[in-house]
Amino acid sequence: MSLFAHQLRSEQLVFWRSREAAIFIFVFPPMLFLLLGSVYGEGDIEGVPVTSYLVAGLLGYAVANTAFGGLTIQLVIRREYGILKRIRATPLPAWLYLGCVLASNLIVYVLQALLMLVLALMLYDADAPEAPLSLLVVLTVGAVAFAGLGFGLTGVIRSADAVAAVVNVVVLPMSFLSGAFGSTEGYPAALQTVSDVLPLTYFLDLTLAAYVDGQGPWEDPLAVAVVAAWGLGGYLVAARRFGWEPRDR
Repeated sequence: MSLFAHQLRSEQLVFWRSREAAIFIFVFPPMLFLLLGSVYGEGDIEGVPVTSYLVAGLLGYAVANTAFGGLTIQLVIRREYGILKRIRATPLPAWLYLGCVLASNLIVYVLQALLMLVLALMLYDADAPEAPLSLLVVLTVGAVAFAGLGFGLTGVIRSADAVAAVVNVVVLPMSFLSGAFGSTEGYPAALQTVSDVLPLTYFLDLTLAAYVDGQGPWEDPLAVAVVAAWGLGGYLVAARRFGWEPRDR
Protein backbone atom coordinates (compact mmCIF):
# COMPACT_ATOMS: atom_id res chain seq x y z
CA MET A 1 0.00 0.00 0.00
CA SER A 2 2.86 2.39 0.78
CA LEU A 3 4.34 1.70 -2.67
CA PHE A 4 1.00 2.52 -4.30
CA ALA A 5 0.73 5.76 -2.31
CA HIS A 6 4.30 6.72 -3.21
CA GLN A 7 3.77 6.12 -6.92
CA LEU A 8 0.40 7.89 -6.85
CA ARG A 9 2.05 10.91 -5.26
CA SER A 10 4.69 10.86 -7.99
CA GLU A 11 2.02 10.75 -10.68
CA GLN A 12 0.27 13.76 -9.17
CA LEU A 13 3.52 15.73 -8.92
CA VAL A 14 4.38 14.98 -12.55
CA PHE A 15 0.92 16.07 -13.71
CA TRP A 16 0.70 19.36 -11.82
CA ARG A 17 4.27 20.33 -12.68
CA SER A 18 3.49 20.03 -16.39
CA ARG A 19 1.91 23.34 -17.38
CA GLU A 20 0.75 22.00 -20.74
CA ALA A 21 -1.05 19.05 -19.13
CA ALA A 22 -2.59 21.21 -16.43
CA ILE A 23 -3.93 23.70 -19.00
CA PHE A 24 -5.14 21.26 -21.65
CA ILE A 25 -6.50 18.55 -19.36
CA PHE A 26 -7.55 20.33 -16.16
CA VAL A 27 -8.21 23.99 -17.00
CA PHE A 28 -9.90 23.68 -20.40
CA PRO A 29 -13.28 22.15 -19.37
CA PRO A 30 -13.88 24.69 -16.53
CA MET A 31 -12.80 27.50 -18.86
CA LEU A 32 -15.21 26.24 -21.51
CA PHE A 33 -17.97 26.12 -18.88
CA LEU A 34 -17.28 29.75 -17.95
CA LEU A 35 -17.49 30.81 -21.60
CA LEU A 36 -20.66 28.87 -22.35
CA GLY A 37 -22.21 29.94 -19.06
CA SER A 38 -21.61 33.58 -19.92
CA VAL A 39 -23.30 33.15 -23.31
CA TYR A 40 -26.13 30.74 -22.54
CA GLY A 41 -26.49 31.04 -18.77
CA GLU A 42 -29.66 33.13 -18.69
CA GLY A 43 -33.13 31.62 -18.31
CA ASP A 44 -34.44 28.24 -17.31
CA ILE A 45 -35.96 25.09 -18.76
CA GLU A 46 -39.16 23.99 -16.99
CA GLY A 47 -38.06 25.82 -13.85
CA VAL A 48 -34.52 24.47 -13.88
CA PRO A 49 -31.71 26.98 -14.58
CA VAL A 50 -30.04 26.48 -17.95
CA THR A 51 -26.69 26.40 -16.15
CA SER A 52 -27.74 23.23 -14.33
CA TYR A 53 -28.07 21.49 -17.69
CA LEU A 54 -24.88 23.14 -18.87
CA VAL A 55 -22.75 21.99 -15.93
CA ALA A 56 -24.12 18.45 -16.27
CA GLY A 57 -23.15 18.45 -19.95
CA LEU A 58 -19.68 19.84 -19.23
CA LEU A 59 -19.14 17.14 -16.59
CA GLY A 60 -19.66 14.69 -19.44
CA TYR A 61 -17.27 16.55 -21.71
CA ALA A 62 -14.71 16.66 -18.90
CA VAL A 63 -14.76 12.89 -18.48
CA ALA A 64 -14.10 12.48 -22.20
CA ASN A 65 -11.39 15.15 -22.17
CA THR A 66 -9.66 14.03 -18.97
CA ALA A 67 -10.29 10.35 -18.25
CA PHE A 68 -10.14 9.43 -21.94
CA GLY A 69 -8.15 12.04 -23.86
CA GLY A 70 -5.72 13.09 -21.16
CA LEU A 71 -4.88 9.51 -20.24
CA THR A 72 -4.29 8.57 -23.87
CA ILE A 73 -1.96 11.49 -24.52
CA GLN A 74 -0.04 10.87 -21.32
CA LEU A 75 0.57 7.17 -21.95
CA VAL A 76 1.43 7.45 -25.64
CA ILE A 77 3.98 10.20 -25.00
CA ARG A 78 5.54 8.22 -22.15
CA ARG A 79 5.73 5.12 -24.32
CA GLU A 80 7.29 6.85 -27.31
CA TYR A 81 9.81 8.71 -25.14
CA GLY A 82 10.90 5.39 -23.62
CA ILE A 83 9.58 6.19 -20.15
CA LEU A 84 7.26 3.17 -20.02
CA LYS A 85 10.09 0.92 -21.18
CA ARG A 86 12.30 2.11 -18.35
CA ILE A 87 9.51 1.75 -15.80
CA ARG A 88 8.81 -1.79 -17.02
CA ALA A 89 12.48 -2.64 -16.33
CA THR A 90 12.15 -1.65 -12.66
CA PRO A 91 10.79 -3.88 -9.86
CA LEU A 92 7.57 -1.80 -9.87
CA PRO A 93 4.72 -4.18 -10.88
CA ALA A 94 3.04 -3.23 -14.16
CA TRP A 95 -0.45 -3.47 -12.68
CA LEU A 96 0.51 -1.16 -9.82
CA TYR A 97 1.97 1.45 -12.13
CA LEU A 98 -1.06 1.45 -14.44
CA GLY A 99 -3.36 1.48 -11.41
CA CYS A 100 -1.59 4.58 -10.11
CA VAL A 101 -1.89 6.27 -13.51
CA LEU A 102 -5.62 5.50 -13.49
CA ALA A 103 -6.08 6.66 -9.89
CA SER A 104 -4.16 9.88 -10.55
CA ASN A 105 -6.32 10.53 -13.59
CA LEU A 106 -9.47 10.01 -11.50
CA ILE A 107 -8.22 12.44 -8.86
CA VAL A 108 -7.71 15.11 -11.52
CA TYR A 109 -11.24 14.51 -12.83
CA VAL A 110 -12.80 14.70 -9.35
CA LEU A 111 -11.06 18.02 -8.67
CA GLN A 112 -12.15 19.26 -12.08
CA ALA A 113 -15.78 18.27 -11.44
CA LEU A 114 -15.76 19.95 -8.03
CA LEU A 115 -14.36 23.15 -9.54
CA MET A 116 -17.10 23.28 -12.17
CA LEU A 117 -19.77 22.64 -9.55
CA VAL A 118 -18.44 25.48 -7.39
CA LEU A 119 -18.34 27.82 -10.39
CA ALA A 120 -21.88 26.86 -11.38
CA LEU A 121 -23.28 27.43 -7.88
CA MET A 122 -21.40 30.62 -7.09
CA LEU A 123 -21.31 32.44 -10.44
CA TYR A 124 -24.37 31.27 -12.34
CA ASP A 125 -26.90 30.39 -9.62
CA ALA A 126 -27.24 26.83 -10.84
CA ASP A 127 -29.17 24.40 -8.69
CA ALA A 128 -27.25 21.97 -6.52
CA PRO A 129 -27.37 18.34 -7.70
CA GLU A 130 -30.68 16.71 -6.84
CA ALA A 131 -28.98 13.39 -6.05
CA PRO A 132 -25.33 14.09 -5.15
CA LEU A 133 -24.50 10.51 -4.18
CA SER A 134 -26.01 9.16 -7.38
CA LEU A 135 -24.09 11.79 -9.31
CA LEU A 136 -20.87 10.68 -7.60
CA VAL A 137 -21.55 7.05 -8.57
CA VAL A 138 -22.30 8.05 -12.17
CA LEU A 139 -19.15 10.16 -12.48
CA THR A 140 -17.00 7.38 -11.01
CA VAL A 141 -18.42 4.72 -13.33
CA GLY A 142 -18.06 7.05 -16.31
CA ALA A 143 -14.48 8.00 -15.47
CA VAL A 144 -13.41 4.35 -15.09
CA ALA A 145 -15.18 3.38 -18.33
CA PHE A 146 -13.70 6.23 -20.37
CA ALA A 147 -10.28 5.53 -18.90
CA GLY A 148 -10.69 2.03 -20.34
CA LEU A 149 -11.27 3.61 -23.74
CA GLY A 150 -8.14 5.67 -23.16
CA PHE A 151 -6.07 2.57 -22.42
CA GLY A 152 -7.49 0.92 -25.54
CA LEU A 153 -6.75 3.88 -27.81
CA THR A 154 -3.22 4.02 -26.42
CA GLY A 155 -2.61 0.58 -27.87
CA VAL A 156 -3.75 1.75 -31.32
CA ILE A 157 -1.93 5.09 -31.73
CA ARG A 158 1.64 4.63 -32.88
CA SER A 159 3.07 8.16 -32.80
CA ALA A 160 3.53 10.75 -30.06
CA ASP A 161 3.24 13.44 -32.73
CA ALA A 162 -0.20 12.21 -33.75
CA VAL A 163 -1.77 11.52 -30.37
CA ALA A 164 -3.09 15.01 -29.61
CA ALA A 165 -4.64 15.32 -33.07
CA VAL A 166 -6.26 11.88 -32.85
CA VAL A 167 -7.65 12.59 -29.39
CA ASN A 168 -9.16 15.92 -30.49
CA VAL A 169 -10.65 14.34 -33.61
CA VAL A 170 -12.39 11.79 -31.37
CA VAL A 171 -13.32 13.87 -28.29
CA LEU A 172 -14.68 17.07 -29.85
CA PRO A 173 -17.03 15.50 -32.45
CA MET A 174 -18.20 12.94 -29.88
CA SER A 175 -18.96 15.73 -27.41
CA PHE A 176 -21.00 17.71 -29.95
CA LEU A 177 -22.84 14.67 -31.25
CA SER A 178 -23.63 13.44 -27.73
CA GLY A 179 -25.07 16.76 -26.58
CA ALA A 180 -22.40 17.87 -24.13
CA PHE A 181 -22.73 21.47 -25.35
CA GLY A 182 -26.47 21.56 -26.02
CA SER A 183 -29.51 19.59 -27.14
CA THR A 184 -29.21 17.27 -30.15
CA GLU A 185 -32.92 17.35 -31.01
CA GLY A 186 -32.38 19.42 -34.15
CA TYR A 187 -29.62 17.22 -35.55
CA PRO A 188 -30.18 15.41 -38.88
CA ALA A 189 -31.27 11.79 -38.66
CA ALA A 190 -27.85 10.49 -39.72
CA LEU A 191 -26.14 12.36 -36.87
CA GLN A 192 -28.82 11.19 -34.44
CA THR A 193 -28.04 7.62 -35.45
CA VAL A 194 -24.34 8.15 -34.72
CA SER A 195 -25.21 9.81 -31.41
CA ASP A 196 -27.27 6.79 -30.36
CA VAL A 197 -24.22 4.50 -30.32
CA LEU A 198 -21.74 6.82 -28.59
CA PRO A 199 -20.92 6.07 -24.94
CA LEU A 200 -20.89 9.76 -24.05
CA THR A 201 -24.56 10.08 -25.05
CA TYR A 202 -25.56 7.51 -22.44
CA PHE A 203 -23.18 8.91 -19.84
CA LEU A 204 -24.74 12.34 -20.30
CA ASP A 205 -28.21 10.81 -19.86
CA LEU A 206 -27.10 9.36 -16.53
CA THR A 207 -25.42 12.62 -15.45
CA LEU A 208 -28.46 14.75 -16.30
CA ALA A 209 -30.79 12.28 -14.59
CA ALA A 210 -28.76 12.43 -11.37
CA TYR A 211 -28.06 16.17 -11.42
CA VAL A 212 -31.42 17.53 -12.58
CA ASP A 213 -33.99 14.81 -11.91
CA GLY A 214 -32.52 13.18 -8.81
CA GLN A 215 -32.50 9.71 -10.37
CA GLY A 216 -29.99 6.97 -9.63
CA PRO A 217 -28.11 5.06 -12.34
CA TRP A 218 -30.08 1.91 -11.49
CA GLU A 219 -33.16 3.59 -13.00
CA ASP A 220 -31.56 3.48 -16.47
CA PRO A 221 -29.81 0.10 -16.69
CA LEU A 222 -29.49 0.34 -20.49
CA ALA A 223 -27.38 3.50 -20.25
CA VAL A 224 -25.20 1.92 -17.54
CA ALA A 225 -24.77 -1.21 -19.65
CA VAL A 226 -23.75 0.75 -22.76
CA VAL A 227 -21.19 2.87 -20.89
CA ALA A 228 -19.80 -0.21 -19.11
CA ALA A 229 -19.65 -2.20 -22.37
CA TRP A 230 -17.64 0.52 -24.11
CA GLY A 231 -15.28 0.72 -21.15
CA LEU A 232 -14.85 -3.05 -21.01
CA GLY A 233 -14.17 -3.09 -24.74
CA GLY A 234 -11.42 -0.52 -24.22
CA TYR A 235 -9.77 -2.60 -21.49
CA LEU A 236 -9.96 -5.73 -23.68
CA VAL A 237 -8.29 -3.89 -26.57
CA ALA A 238 -5.62 -2.64 -24.16
CA ALA A 239 -5.02 -6.19 -22.92
CA ARG A 240 -4.11 -7.20 -26.48
CA ARG A 241 -2.52 -4.05 -27.90
CA PHE A 242 -1.04 -2.06 -25.01
CA GLY A 243 2.74 -1.96 -25.22
CA TRP A 244 5.66 -0.63 -23.21
CA GLU A 245 8.12 -0.30 -26.11
CA PRO A 246 8.30 2.76 -28.40
CA ARG A 247 6.70 2.14 -31.80
CA ASP A 248 7.45 5.31 -33.73
CA ARG A 249 11.08 4.38 -34.42
